[in-house]
Amino acid sequence: MLGRRVPDVTFRTRVRDESIEGPNPFRWQEMTSDDYFKGKKVVLFSLPGAFTPTCSTYQLPDFEKLFPEFQAEGIDEIYCISVNDAFVMNAWGKSQNLENVKLIPDGSGEFTRKMGMLVAKDNLGFGMRSWRYAAVINDGFVEQWFEEEGFSDNCDTDPYGVSSPQNILEKLTEKKAA
Repeated sequence: MLGRRVPDVTFRTRVRDESIEGPNPFRWQEMTSDDYFKGKKVVLFSLPGAFTPTCSTYQLPDFEKLFPEFQAEGIDEIYCISVNDAFVMNAWGKSQNLENVKLIPDGSGEFTRKMGMLVAKDNLGFGMRSWRYAAVINDGFVEQWFEEEGFSDNCDTDPYGVSSPQNILEKLTEKKAA
């Protein structure tokens, strides 16, 4: 993974548009890998699903809280990607009161598949989802890689620790000090 360029994918997102009247003022907008990664140093983290316990209780909220510390380490953006559609990702972001972390919907799993991180989660009734991982991506290239142990289809456990914001921040701080 290290040194590898992120896959070139077009994501179907929903963005707020004040020119649209009514209770759902959102429109479709296509965003590409370049839109998210080109010319920026970002942390990308991926998880099995929006609204799931570990993701909603620890991982996403902790990235949100620690955003200023990531900025101090030279990170421009923090992105969370999940094999969920734009409607689900937007609802999850709203429920989490996000201001710093940006959510990327990978509804078809194309990006996740091309990253080599797509796994079956049929044992949980999820279908194909992402394995939990994170990466520091600099101008579209993977600079650091954080993959949870046990990558496999229908894994009985949901390991979390390697891709935690605390661990990534520690590694960024160590790299900067070296």
